[in-house]
Amino acid sequence: MDLHDLNLHRGQGAPIYLQLYQRYREAIEGGKLQPGDRVPSVRSLASELSLACGTVEMAYQMLVSEGYFIARGAAGTVVSPRLVKLNESPSAKASCPDADASRLANSVGEALPFQLGLPALDAFPRKTWARMAGRTLRTLETIAMTYPNPAGYEPLRRAIATYLGISRGITCTHEQVFVTAGYRGALELVCRALLQPGDVGWYEDPGYMLARQFLEHAGVRLMPVPVDEEGLKVSEGLRQARHARFAVVTPTHQSPMGMALSLPRRLELLDWAVRSNGWIIEDDYDSEFRYMGRPLPALKSLDRDGRVLYTGTFSKVLFPGLRIAYLVVPASQVGRFRDAVEIFPGPGSIFPQATIADFMEQGHFSRHLHKMRSLYAERRDHLVDALTQISGDRLQVQPQAGGIHVLAHLTTRQNDLLIAGAAASRGLAVQPLSHWRMRAAPQGGLLMGFANFATPQEAAAAVKELNAVLHEH
Repeated sequence: MDLHDLNLHRGQGAPIYLQLYQRYREAIEGGKLQPGDRVPSVRSLASELSLACGTVEMAYQMLVSEGYFIARGAAGTVVSPRLVKLNESPSAKASCPDADASRLANSVGEALPFQLGLPALDAFPRKTWARMAGRTLRTLETIAMTYPNPAGYEPLRRAIATYLGISRGITCTHEQVFVTAGYRGALELVCRALLQPGDVGWYEDPGYMLARQFLEHAGVRLMPVPVDEEGLKVSEGLRQARHARFAVVTPTHQSPMGMALSLPRRLELLDWAVRSNGWIIEDDYDSEFRYMGRPLPALKSLDRDGRVLYTGTFSKVLFPGLRIAYLVVPASQVGRFRDAVEIFPGPGSIFPQATIADFMEQGHFSRHLHKMRSLYAERRDHLVDALTQISGDRLQVQPQAGGIHVLAHLTTRQNDLLIAGAAASRGLAVQPLSHWRMRAAPQGGLLMGFANFATPQEAAAAVKELNAVLHEH
């Protein structure tokens, strides 16, 4: 940032220290200063601008107290690396205000307390993965230099089909499996192959926020359908939009509430799809992690008429940096999807796909999942115990049988958006339930990931910090 950008006006307007404070805020919000950038020392800046050191000190103290700057002693003062990303367009701010903890800038590459969607990075078998990745690089050199199959690396598609048949009760061939660049890549492929702009679809309310944003950007119209203790209220969907073209559901572990779609509701939903010639997009995002009993069968396992499009991802079970997901389509639609994928960017390099395939075929994948189920049950207890003991008067944990996040309802009338924003300034990546809703609701809540709380002490420390925010607001 150029010092001329500070543009201070002596003798008019606000005091100089307030002008200096405001210019730095504007520079951060406008992206001229990025998280982690170092700023001049008090003495240096005072000398450059011909100001008293006390004037600069007052501005810096305000910026530090509000979380914009972090003072590191002899190492200098930097823009906080845990700031909310403030340099977004007005339209983005309208949908996700800058108080949203989901916009935390994690420039230092570490897992933030309560961060959602992040598996236990410390427990990933990195040595095994590195060894297999190295072998892949050595053995696939010639294949990797040719054009990749836009549907995905065939051995991985075969491994996915085998895995789904064993673990999720889904009978499919590898031709029905399409590897995509993340879950949004799967949604884009569905939109290209089956949907048209303006099509109406049922959407769980509350539901997965990023999927909603993508679908709305794709031009389809979403009808918010409420959920209760049995999941999506199909009767409400029928009442509001009986002839909708599609429905997006998370039946095994509703996102974000955590309940499972009951069997009567599943059958009711499938019946609607058959009668209306509609499509069901099943997001099975973290079904592998269930802590009471065996994982529930997928909705796709009940599909006898080819109306369910099943999506899964490796982001939650391995690590999100892979950006690899998959879509299983009905056998009757393979040709249509194969045509669509020919003009689709595809999942990218075959190297990570080949590594995943070997990881699955050699049994490492199933062993890793087994280990993670036990670990996550333990780490979930760390967080729930801390919330109960420290914040039990303000937060009520929603019961749920699986997943890698916890939902805690606010027992007071506090605004969850404001709470999440204040928590973000302290480096806590809680997300407000309100951002996951299409229609406003009186009760707020906070979504919290727990996979990276390795000890009860770590969970307790984070909850104490969150509790301080709750008391302040």
